[in-house]
Amino acid sequence: MEPSANGLVIGHESDAGTAAHSMLGLGALFAEMAHHGIAAAALLQGTGLNPLQLEDPQARITQQQKIAIFRNALRRAPVADIGLRAGVRQRLSDFGVYGYALTSSKTFGDAVTIGIKHIKLAGPVLEKRFRQMGDTAIFEGHDVLALGPVLPLATEFWFSSILKLINLVREAPFPSRKLLLPYGRPAHAADYERLFGCPVRFGADVMEWHFDSSVLGEPCPNANPITADLCTRFCERMLESLPDETDLSRTIRTACLNSRGDFPNAVDMATRLGLSERTLHRRLAHEGKHYQEIIDDVRRSLAEEFLRNTSLSIEEVAARVGFSEAANFRRAFRKWTGHAPGSYRVTAGATTAQPHAPAT
Repeated sequence: MEPSANGLVIGHESDAGTAAHSMLGLGALFAEMAHHGIAAAALLQGTGLNPLQLEDPQARITQQQKIAIFRNALRRAPVADIGLRAGVRQRLSDFGVYGYALTSSKTFGDAVTIGIKHIKLAGPVLEKRFRQMGDTAIFEGHDVLALGPVLPLATEFWFSSILKLINLVREAPFPSRKLLLPYGRPAHAADYERLFGCPVRFGADVMEWHFDSSVLGEPCPNANPITADLCTRFCERMLESLPDETDLSRTIRTACLNSRGDFPNAVDMATRLGLSERTLHRRLAHEGKHYQEIIDDVRRSLAEEFLRNTSLSIEEVAARVGFSEAANFRRAFRKWTGHAPGSYRVTAGATTAQPHAPAT
C-alpha cells in the first residue's frame, strides 16, 4: 500500500479560485437540513450558487463556496450534531464513480489506496492522508486550523461520510480504535463515540482516526476486477482534468479565506506554519510562487465574489478584502481585472437582493 497520499484543490476562477469541486457527497448535508425545514437556498446564500446546480453532474464549486455552505449550515443548524446526522445519510450513489471504484476493489486495503489517491474527487475541505504503523492504520486530517469555526462541523460531516462509505465497502462493522480531534469537546460528544464505536479524545494536537490494520487484507464482498478497473481509470481521467496546488499554497489560501479581511503577512504566516520567513519564501519560490501573489489572488477572488453576489458598497468590499482605503482597492482591482469595481459589478450582473455577504 502507499504509505502516504493526499489531495485537495482550492479554488475560485483563477488559481485560488478554480471551481475544482463537484457537488459529490453534499446532497446528504442538504437532505439532512431539509429534514429540519432548512431549504437549499438558505445553505447556498452568498455563494453565487443555485439549488438547480445540486442536480447537475457537471457543476463545479470552489473551496471557498464549499466552506461558505458549511458556514451557512453551522449558522442555521437546528441540532448540534447536524454534521454526524448528515454524514450517515450518504448512499453509495452519492459518491458516484469514486464510490463504485472503492466497493469493487479486491481488498479493503486496495479500496483505501484508491480512495486516498483519488480523494480530490470526493471534495474534502481537509487534506486527507493515510499511514500504517504496525497493527494500527491511521487516517489523518491536515490544514485543520485554516477552517476556523467550521472545523467541527466539517470534520463531523466528512468523517461520518467516510465511515458510511467504509461500511458500504466492507458490509461489516469497522474496527475503530480511537479518534483524536483538535477542537474542544462538544456537548454532543457521546454521539461521536456511539457512531464511531471507539474512544474519542478532543483537544488533541492532531486529527487522526486509528483502526485495526488487519482489515486492510480482508476481501471486499462486492469485489469485481472489471468494474474496479473501469471505475479507477475513470477516476484517473477525472483527476487529470482538475487543477493542482501544493500543500503550502493551499494552506496559505485557506488561512486567508478565513481571515475576515485581516490577511496575515509573510512573517505571521510563517509563524503559524512553524517556519522561518526565509524558509517560507524559499519554498514558495521553489514552486514558482510569491507570497504577495497568493494574497492578491485571494483578495481578487473574494472581491469578485462580493461584487457579483452582494450589495455591499465598494468601501465595504474594500474593507472585507483587506484595504483600509477604497481608493487603493479601486486601483488594485483595476490592475487585477482591467475593470473598475463598479463597472465589474454592472457587467457581472450582481444581485442587490442580499444586504450582507458571508463572513470571510
